[in-house]
Amino acid sequence: MAALRYAGLDDTDSEDELPPGWEQRTTKDGWVYYANHAEEKTQWEHPKTGKRKRIAGDLPYGWEQETDENGQVFFVDHINKRTTYLDPRLAFTVDDNPTKPTNRQRYDSSTTAMEILQGRDFTGKVVVVTGANSGVGFETAKSFALHGAHVILACRNVTRANEAVSQILGEWHKAKVEAMTLDLALLRSVQHFAQAFKAKNLSLHVLVCNAAAFALPWSLTKDGLETTFQVNHLGHFYLVQLLQDVLCRSAPARVVVVSSESHRFTDINDSSGKLDFSRLSPSKNDYWAMLAYNRSKLCNILFSNELHRRLSPRGVTSNAVHPGNMMYSSIHRNWWVYTLLFTLARPFTKSMALKCESHFDVSDLVLKPFEKCSVFLRVPFCRRNQPAPRKCASAFRGSPPCVKHSLT
Repeated sequence: MAALRYAGLDDTDSEDELPPGWEQRTTKDGWVYYANHAEEKTQWEHPKTGKRKRIAGDLPYGWEQETDENGQVFFVDHINKRTTYLDPRLAFTVDDNPTKPTNRQRYDSSTTAMEILQGRDFTGKVVVVTGANSGVGFETAKSFALHGAHVILACRNVTRANEAVSQILGEWHKAKVEAMTLDLALLRSVQHFAQAFKAKNLSLHVLVCNAAAFALPWSLTKDGLETTFQVNHLGHFYLVQLLQDVLCRSAPARVVVVSSESHRFTDINDSSGKLDFSRLSPSKNDYWAMLAYNRSKLCNILFSNELHRRLSPRGVTSNAVHPGNMMYSSIHRNWWVYTLLFTLARPFTKSMALKCESHFDVSDLVLKPFEKCSVFLRVPFCRRNQPAPRKCASAFRGSPPCVKHSLT
C-alpha cells in the first residue's frame, strides 16, 4: 500500500488489503470507512472482510489533523513537512463488530450525545438548535459541531450564546458554529431570525426545537399570549412555518421537537371532548405553571405529528423526544421552590452530557416520540386525528402572524 508507505508506515495486515479502486478514510472521531472510486460510494464495512474498524490511540508525535475546504480530513506531518489524506494510525486499527441490536437496545438513558453521533460525519450539513447556550441544547449543538456540521445556536441571550460558541471552539478550533438572536416570546423576533437565516443562503438539514420555559409566573407576551405557551410551542410552530421552504429544499431534512413525558398529565379538551382553546393561553385566575408547561408539551407532540404528516412527502420528517426525567438543568431557575427540589435531587441526576437529543436511525419510526432514546407510547389523546396546532392558534384575539402561514 503506497499510501501507508508514504505516511511512513508499512502494510502490517495483508489480509485487509483493499481491492483495486478502494481507499481507506477516517472520520473526525476516528471511525474508518471505505471509498469505492469506481462506483463513487462509501461504506463502513471492509469490502473483503466485512469488518468495521476504528482508530486506536492518538496521532504520532508531530502529526496534526486538519480539514480542507471540502470538509475532507487530512493529516500534517510537521516533522517531515508533508501532508497526506491517510490517517497514520490506520496500521493500528481495531475491529468493531458489535452484535446488531434492536431499536430499544441500541441506546439507553446512559447514552451520551457524542455516542449517538459516533461514526457519523455531518460535514456539509446545517443544523439550527434553539436554546443552545446551555443544557440539552448546548450538548446537542456541541455534538453536531464536533462531527462536522455547521451549527447555529439560536438563543435569546446573545452574550451567553457567544460564550457557548467559544466553549465549542475551545474543543475544536475548526468547528463551524455561530450564534444568532431568537426570542420565542416575541413573534417579530422569530420573523427576524428566519429572515436573517434565509439571507445566509444556507440549507437546513436539522432543526432542533429545544428552547423551553418552565415554572414561569403568569404573564402575557407582547403578542398577547400566555408566555409558557408561546415560548414552548407557538414560537417554535411559527419558526418551522417560516423555515419550511428551506427545509423542503434541503431534503432529506428533519425537525426534532423536544417535548416531555409530562404531556401525559394534562388534556386540552373540555368536558364534552372538544378542543378548549382557553386552556392553551389561560387567564391569570385559571393559570397553574406546571399545567401550562404540560399542555405546551402536549402541543409539541401534536405539532410534530401533524408536521410529519404534511411534510414527509416532501422529504422532511419530524420527531418528538423526551429528554429524560432524572436530569439536572437550569430549567427550574424561575421559582425558588423548584430550584430547591432540583438541588436536593442533583446527586441522583445525570449530567447533561448523558442525554441524547434524538435517534438518527428512525426512518421507519418517524411518528413515534422517544424517551431515553427509545420509542415510548403516547396517551390516547395524542392520536394523529387530534386538531393540528395551527388550529390551536387561530382562536386567539389578534391572530398572531403564524396562523397566516399554512404548513401546506
